[in-house]
Amino acid sequence: MAATASAGAGGIDGKPRTSPKSVKFLFGGLAGMGATVFVQPLDLVKNRMQLSGEGAKTREYKTSFHALTSILKAEGLRGIYTGLWVGSSRPWLSAGLLRQATYTTTRLGIYTVLFERLTGADGTPPGFLLKAVIGMTAGATGAFVGTPAEVALIRMTADGRLPADQRRGYKNVFNALIRITREEGVLTLWRGCIPTMARAVVVNAAQLASYSQSKQFLLDSGYFSDNILCHFCASMISGLVTTAASMPVDIAKTRIQNMRMIDGKPEYKNGLDVLFKVVRYEGFFSLWKGFTPYYARLGPHTVLTFIFLEQMNKAYKRLFLSG
Repeated sequence: MAATASAGAGGIDGKPRTSPKSVKFLFGGLAGMGATVFVQPLDLVKNRMQLSGEGAKTREYKTSFHALTSILKAEGLRGIYTGLWVGSSRPWLSAGLLRQATYTTTRLGIYTVLFERLTGADGTPPGFLLKAVIGMTAGATGAFVGTPAEVALIRMTADGRLPADQRRGYKNVFNALIRITREEGVLTLWRGCIPTMARAVVVNAAQLASYSQSKQFLLDSGYFSDNILCHFCASMISGLVTTAASMPVDIAKTRIQNMRMIDGKPEYKNGLDVLFKVVRYEGFFSLWKGFTPYYARLGPHTVLTFIFLEQMNKAYKRLFLSG
């Protein structure tokens, strides 16, 4: 990924010229936001599936398809985009997009900058383990920055499954952030920060490193050139690896961020408590509940994010670094 981003005309020190750090961060955020517009409905289904059966209750949804049809029937077409827009007549930045504007901007920006800095003078990219370390560092930092938007997104997408008298009724992401701060304290915006960062470490170690490694492998095979087909195949491989590795920590994150206080006590003590209760009451494989919508979301989101990012980098190189 970043190898493509760093390619350009030679600089005065003999190394390839590259885009400014601010452009790297900007492109990362725009790529993630663009991808989110397409995959938000799948994120909603994934969140609802992970909350289904919580507290040893009967599962609300039997399958991902059942969840999707139930949401459409009960909440309509607009319901599957809950948490994306501020309002139907004012498509401003809301929870899904704000999360990308904070989390993805930070993680892809840091990853690209560190990747280029650790690339050899002869253009040799970092090894797989170093890529994984870079990915974990970028992911953990991005997750901390993006947790408030993540908390708002989880609550907004979960609201439709609650009885009318228990719904929080946030009008938009900004209303959610203000109300959470006012009603529950500012630290609640970082509730679930530890499992969120743990998930991000797993996701980014798997996603960014496996994408870079898959892309390098495909190019070295001689059957692919550096084009959209190569980016698509590398992204799908990356998405599958990431889904399998990250779902247990993702379900812990989702439930902690959506939990309520019961008799003055939180439903869960920590992420490990979530995992223990899920396995005990719902079964071991419930840790991968919602695998289909998760991969159906993560695969295309990974594909679209990296394709958008690669194309923006190539356009910048062509317009500003060539010649």
